[in-house]
Amino acid sequence: MKIAFLADPLTSFKTYKDSTYAMMVEAAGRGHAIYAFEQKDMAIESGAVVANVAHISLTGDAHDWFRADAPAASSLRDFDAIILRKDPPFDMEYVYLTYLLELAELQGARVFNKPQAVRSHNEKLAIAQFSQYIAPTLVSSDEQRIRAFHREHSRIILKPLDGMGGTGVFKVDEDGMNLGSIIETLTGNGARTIMVQRYIPEIAAGDKRILLIGGAVVPHCLARIPQGGEVRGNLAAGGLGVARELSARDREIGVALAPVLAARGLLLVGLDVIGDYLTEVNVTSPTCFQEIAQQTGFNVAAMFVDAVEKAV
Repeated sequence: MKIAFLADPLTSFKTYKDSTYAMMVEAAGRGHAIYAFEQKDMAIESGAVVANVAHISLTGDAHDWFRADAPAASSLRDFDAIILRKDPPFDMEYVYLTYLLELAELQGARVFNKPQAVRSHNEKLAIAQFSQYIAPTLVSSDEQRIRAFHREHSRIILKPLDGMGGTGVFKVDEDGMNLGSIIETLTGNGARTIMVQRYIPEIAAGDKRILLIGGAVVPHCLARIPQGGEVRGNLAAGGLGVARELSARDREIGVALAPVLAARGLLLVGLDVIGDYLTEVNVTSPTCFQEIAQQTGFNVAAMFVDAVEKAV
């Protein structure tokens, strides 16, 4: 197959932990041809979605890890699979990207995850579709509602709806210290909607990333454990990643959501679970492949490429 990865610049990859790199290694090892391009390489010309796409080969060197041929203008329908691996933020440029990819699908391209499904599943708000698995949650821009939620639950987490890697996440305790300032900052004085959740103390044991691939659940999760007094377990915020087998509750949530999300066109999903509660549904560029593989021996990338091969 010809597999094209729509990703961030290849020179930005940290190959020792990058999940997209793991996908590429697995696919190339099976004899598939690997290509790469960025959003800036795309265009609509004469009604067709095209991109300047480079064929790449892997060197096996962790530092100088790829060789790229000169990019060539190509129709996206000429590839067997387009793998969307662009990181957030999910801003308007990302929305425009999904529109281009959706048009490419109409012209015959196969895109994973499906762009309409990516656009329809805000990674914070999507949990509201599965309310039986979430902790008490408020979505609002109204200061009085947020203050009332704090009075009811005493310890809360506040976060923007478009953040990634733990950016903009605040914890407020019973004393309400700085609550007003945090509300003003996150909501822009009421202009932006945010998410507020009851604090889940089990975060001390880790924010678990549970991967769903092709409607099935990866049997191990990665618990991202906060370090140094942090409330955030995100690896980008310094969390320590520890692979674990799924608990009964983890498996219950994963098994319930996996076929539903796969049917919507989401081949790869990363659920975030703290304790017994679903906190996020990651659909843009879920990670943790390599950490799970390195610590458990389970080849997550192989499961992913299996799903791609089956899908096309």
